[in-house]
Amino acid sequence: MSKRIGLIAAGLAVGVLLGGVAVAQQLNIAIATGGTGGVYYPMGGGMANVLSKNLPGVNATARVTGGSVDNLKLIGTEQSEVALVMVDAALDALKGEDKFKGNKVEVRTLMVLYPNRMHVVSVEGTGITKMSDLKGKRVSTGSPGSATEVMAFRVIEAAGLDKDKDMTRERLGVAESTNALKDRKIDAYFWVGGLPTAAVTDLGATPNVKIKLIDTDDLAEKMNAKYGALYSKGVIPAKSYPGQDTDNKIAVVQNILVANAKMTDKVAYDVVKTLFEKRADVALAHGEAKAIVLDTQNKKNTTIPWHPGAAKYFTEIGAKM
Repeated sequence: MSKRIGLIAAGLAVGVLLGGVAVAQQLNIAIATGGTGGVYYPMGGGMANVLSKNLPGVNATARVTGGSVDNLKLIGTEQSEVALVMVDAALDALKGEDKFKGNKVEVRTLMVLYPNRMHVVSVEGTGITKMSDLKGKRVSTGSPGSATEVMAFRVIEAAGLDKDKDMTRERLGVAESTNALKDRKIDAYFWVGGLPTAAVTDLGATPNVKIKLIDTDDLAEKMNAKYGALYSKGVIPAKSYPGQDTDNKIAVVQNILVANAKMTDKVAYDVVKTLFEKRADVALAHGEAKAIVLDTQNKKNTTIPWHPGAAKYFTEIGAKM
């Protein structure tokens, strides 16, 4: 837990005498989310509103970031107290591997959120109908601070392609990728997010554009063989996006809410209890929050150790941890 939280939390119960008057202390919680075109940002905003309205003395805010990798670095340096991240990126952070080499992050699970779905997005006219068609194309693999990039590289590798040699690669966020595809500056892009993702909806609704989503479900087992049991098969149902006529069979990874191991058990317990009990209010910001259910709050859905405060709450309400 950051020094900021430690000092503020210490004063929450007792207040501070200022001019002879007891003044309640405020606990500031920054929630690291993602770009404005994705799901993390609106969901994180909903969480911030719920915490601010329902936890006395708490002021929570959503922070725009590059995504999971940036978020985990913010957790590691204690510049954000809570973050939305993908499990695969969190495991790299916990082990100090890949983008976190030499910089392990003592990250802990607060809550399992919703399944993140791999979108490989193109449009008719590019000649792309399957992963092998990306060879020789201009492709965005996600912003540099995102777990989209982490998973995109693994999907490309599992498909037998070389991310550096077989394509001209850009590193754009989902909103920027959508605009670049509209302008034909790229031929396809990767995005890992919930349903619906606003930027992908925007692409599908663009006049004279026919969206094409590429299947990746057959690659999940190959990815698991190398990186561990992180991925599963899923579907983006037909009509999830304008112009999407068929089911898109995809690779899936879980999203989790995390904190630094230094967060006190009391703060973790209160944050988790409030968000879980008020998850219907969070869902008003984005519908993927409806996927936050008791049955998923267990070790099967996250390879990241549970924060003791979160585990205490979920055990109390009957989760099979």
